[in-house]
Amino acid sequence: MPASLQPLDVGIQVPYHFRCPISLELMMDPVIIGTGQTYDRSSIESWVATGNTTCPVTRLPLTDFMLIPNHTLRRLIQEWCVANRSYGVERIPTPKQPADPVMVQSLLKQASSVSSTRHARLSALRRLRGLARDSDKNRLVLTTQKACEILLDVLFSETNRNSSDLTHESLAILAMLALSEAECLLVSSDPDRISYLISLLSHSSIDVRVNTVALLENVVTGTRSPEHRAEITSHDEIFDGIVGILDYPLTYPRSLKVGIKALFAFCMVKQHRHKAVEAGAVDALIDRLPDFEKCDAERALATVELLCRIPSGCVAFASNALTVPLLVKVILKISDRATEYAAGALLSLCSAAEWLEGEAVAAGVLTQLLLLVQSDCTERAKRKAQMLLKLLRNSWPENSIMNSYDFGCSDVVPF
Repeated sequence: MPASLQPLDVGIQVPYHFRCPISLELMMDPVIIGTGQTYDRSSIESWVATGNTTCPVTRLPLTDFMLIPNHTLRRLIQEWCVANRSYGVERIPTPKQPADPVMVQSLLKQASSVSSTRHARLSALRRLRGLARDSDKNRLVLTTQKACEILLDVLFSETNRNSSDLTHESLAILAMLALSEAECLLVSSDPDRISYLISLLSHSSIDVRVNTVALLENVVTGTRSPEHRAEITSHDEIFDGIVGILDYPLTYPRSLKVGIKALFAFCMVKQHRHKAVEAGAVDALIDRLPDFEKCDAERALATVELLCRIPSGCVAFASNALTVPLLVKVILKISDRATEYAAGALLSLCSAAEWLEGEAVAAGVLTQLLLLVQSDCTERAKRKAQMLLKLLRNSWPENSIMNSYDFGCSDVVPF
């Protein structure tokens, strides 16, 4: 049940036909699909997005994915909510309708038409950018109307290179959309397109640089070919660009989110992790670690563990005096995932540089690890903690008793 209805388990019963057949919750935005059944918009969109092509109730195939608002049912639900205010029921919010697909098609046509004036094309792109920024629903509409394919053509068109406004607006929209595998291949398999994106990483505008990094991350993540992934990540300038936006002042928080997501994706390509170290990623990660939100902090720690698996990464982290204290501090502080990655990074560092064992013990790692192995943390985190405790046995205080077991260490998993 929605949060507003949680205390109503005794005093009120939600009518069955007001509940979504998928979520069984009160519908906020009821819509009708092609089979005549009504669902909450978010539930049926999630159902379709996961690859289902049949109606959840009737199991009939969906010939189209048009969603028609059920205004009558929504009005009845709203009236029911108002009538039951005394039970704590709140009015359902008025849903914001997604962009009209016909209008989106028209805007895309105008934006890509070389016969249109530059002003008209730019106006269409800015309207599309506003729609994409508004909601996930709008971004889904843009994607289904093949906006990515059209905007990629606009971005990489030779005739548009002299009109930076057109390319930058196209880039900004693409940075917000999810590219298909085929669309990623259109970029990753074309060296000229990769070179053009790399050139944008040195642009004076932070927006252009961040959007370029976001698009490159999208392309690398969506490319299956190991050869293409390796080719893209072989460019030093890309790592320089990523570290550059990570180092950008905190007055532009989006740079942190986009930067760490891209750095993690690029470091998943093993053969070029050393390029991240050479670009200064180690100091950027340590300096920015306290500033990341939870999910981004997990990515940052996962990236730290990945870089600790190469000799140059271990040397760079070991030379930063804040590395070990920070890694010890985040254990059991952010999330189970973050704890696992921090323990894995400490294990790699202490294995590579024996003198770091004393630093870790001085920072209080023994207490943290003992708490970890007794916690409800993941089994992978506990295995890493046990291995680290065993490694640190010679650094334990004389009055302590070590208890560790031999376990294997798991790999970092992608987000």
